[in-house]
Amino acid sequence: MNHSNLLVELFVEELPPKVLQKLGDAFAGVLFDQLAAQGLTGPGSRVTAYASPRRLAAHITEVAPQAADKAVSQKLMPASVGLTADGQATPALLKKLAALGADASAVAGLKRVHDGKAEVLYFESTARGAPLAEGLQKALDEAIAKLPIPKVMRYQLQDGWTSVHFVRPAHGLVALHGTQVLIGVKALGLTAGAATHGHRFEAAVDPVVIDSADSYAQQLAEQGAVIASFAERRAEIARQLAAAAERVGGGVRAIEDEALLDEVTALVERPHVLICEFEKEFLGVPQECLILTMKANQKYFPLLDADGKLTHQFLVVSNISPADASAVIGGNERVVRPRLADAKFFFDQDRKKTLASRVEGLGKVVYHNKLGTQGERVERVRAIAKSIAQQLGDSALARQADVAAQLAKTDLVTDMVGEFPELQGTMGRYYALNDGLDPAVADAIEDHYKPRFAGDELPRNDVGVVVALADKLETLVGMFGIGNLPTGDRDPFALRRHALGVIRMLVEKDLPLDLETLLVSALPSFGDKIADATPALVDFIYDRLAGNLREQGFSAQQVDAVLALRPQRLADVQKRLEAVRAFAALPEAPALAAANKRVGNILKKAETAVQARVDAGLLQETAEKDLYQALQNAVPRADAQFAEGDYTASLQTLAVLRAPVDAFFDQVMVNAEDPALKANRLGLLATLHEAMNRAADLSRLAA
Repeated sequence: MNHSNLLVELFVEELPPKVLQKLGDAFAGVLFDQLAAQGLTGPGSRVTAYASPRRLAAHITEVAPQAADKAVSQKLMPASVGLTADGQATPALLKKLAALGADASAVAGLKRVHDGKAEVLYFESTARGAPLAEGLQKALDEAIAKLPIPKVMRYQLQDGWTSVHFVRPAHGLVALHGTQVLIGVKALGLTAGAATHGHRFEAAVDPVVIDSADSYAQQLAEQGAVIASFAERRAEIARQLAAAAERVGGGVRAIEDEALLDEVTALVERPHVLICEFEKEFLGVPQECLILTMKANQKYFPLLDADGKLTHQFLVVSNISPADASAVIGGNERVVRPRLADAKFFFDQDRKKTLASRVEGLGKVVYHNKLGTQGERVERVRAIAKSIAQQLGDSALARQADVAAQLAKTDLVTDMVGEFPELQGTMGRYYALNDGLDPAVADAIEDHYKPRFAGDELPRNDVGVVVALADKLETLVGMFGIGNLPTGDRDPFALRRHALGVIRMLVEKDLPLDLETLLVSALPSFGDKIADATPALVDFIYDRLAGNLREQGFSAQQVDAVLALRPQRLADVQKRLEAVRAFAALPEAPALAAANKRVGNILKKAETAVQARVDAGLLQETAEKDLYQALQNAVPRADAQFAEGDYTASLQTLAVLRAPVDAFFDQVMVNAEDPALKANRLGLLATLHEAMNRAADLSRLAA
């Protein structure tokens, strides 16, 4: 059978740029999977996705013109139902065979299989393999139906009556197997052919007639002036950006923004990078404002100098390559100028009022209908920040944190942040410095939103850490207190992110703060607006911590062992985990973990609460005396090591208990008839259990 490569392309109007790559990958992926499911591809088949602003395409290697025939065995019915006593077909069997396209002549060839209960009749036949055109039609329909379209369009076909639904109106369909058009394949009112279209303005020919599946990308590039591959187009843009920056000289570089690069790649078919500039006077505006307006509104790449400072030049990725690019450059420079002028106007206007004068305005901004205004929220954050600073024992820090907390949200009512919400915090810092505030307070105003995402940096000073903690705790305690919890994929108030932010600050800043104390100390600031949901919030934070630790490479068992004790100082968790990992590597670990689990079960079954106390005078058996003596020797040293924070040494010191513990369980009856003897032995086990489980619940390591 002659296997050839397959090319399928949907030519459409401009696709949504932010999802283009996802659409291209999905279209090619579903096509490939559906063809494979029908037996039309082989083990060596590979798929290549193409996606440009006006096309989705897939190139699939080693595709058969027809799938191989397949033996089919169909279960019919029990032989007792399908055959009479003398072996003749019953009406029920004949009816079933007729439905399968067979008649009474097939009865003799039926296979009989005993399924353990009764003899069952099977009809065996050969299913003809699907021709490629038929299989591709099914695969194409499935690929279109499963395309992850953010918003579907409904449009009429050329007949004026029929309506179809797709991401954008489609105007062409190519389906080539080798050099042959797959006759009869249709989609979205289009019939498959070999013709597509290149660049709107720069194609050498139109239409571009594709000679074969394998010449698609090359013909589009040479005749259509289109780089069909998203990845190749992206790489070409990155190369041109770097080359243009080098031409500017002075060590400048284009700003790095993967999302912007992806979006621009989805906007152009053949990129051409041009160097533009704006008036230097605009550089007096904070560079974050200028960078944001250039990137978000115009899709430009600002140029930064060697120190990371914005220059007055920027790069444009044009979709055309004129011989004289001056008109294109001039047009882009004219377009960006009003945007920069707006940013300068907002910045100048905002600086006419101090941040302190804007505090009152926060009382008019609703935060949540059950939690009040932003003004009320600010007062809660101030109270929580003061409590945190007091727990840290720093009165000067408390004063600075109070000022920062009071002003942290005031830039929300400035013109600049009203226009660019992404600049909240950033503009607050600039305006605080303009007001002559302490730089530490200004930095804290910007940093109190950090960490904003996974891998983001933490606040740069203690004031920022305190206010950031207070801000996140206010959100967590408040939302849990009104029952507004995340569900499934929905987390509108980013509570998971806030919880991870709290964890990171407590751990990475090594803060001597107890988690539950922090949460409980935040409650009074809410008055009677919320209920106390501390237990649920504690569980939520430990769940986030557990997931984060597993991502760092710790096993689920190790994480479970440490977090089972709910350590209040999260900064200690990592050290405890390292200790547990080291302990688990010891030869004594499995036996001690198993013994620990056994001890825990014995203590749980005790009729009354067991105290970790031992009367040495009541010890009778040699094994219990030896265990008691081993505890006397090892526990004080292990406790001292634990107190010093050396959890690894503490657990390793206790490893010597393996032999006396094993001997105790082999030779001593815990549930003695004498109540005093039984209570003393339980007390000995409780002492062992308490000593072993200070750093982690070692029973969780038992298999």
